Amino acid sequence: MSQSLAFANGWSLAKSLMVCVVIFTAETGGYGVMPASEFDGDPADVVHEFDPFE
Repeated sequence: MSQSLAFANGWSLAKSLMVCVVIFTAETGGYGVMPASEFDGDPADVVHEFDPFE
């Protein structure tokens, strides 16, 4: 997933679910998007966090 696609998916997911989501670098070299409450990886891997309430 490209970084711009990850950002678009992250923003959309945050707005749809009304939860904070994080974009992180995956072990495979790509990007991942998931709810912030479920992310238990290395905080240094977080690229951006979307908060739908801001």
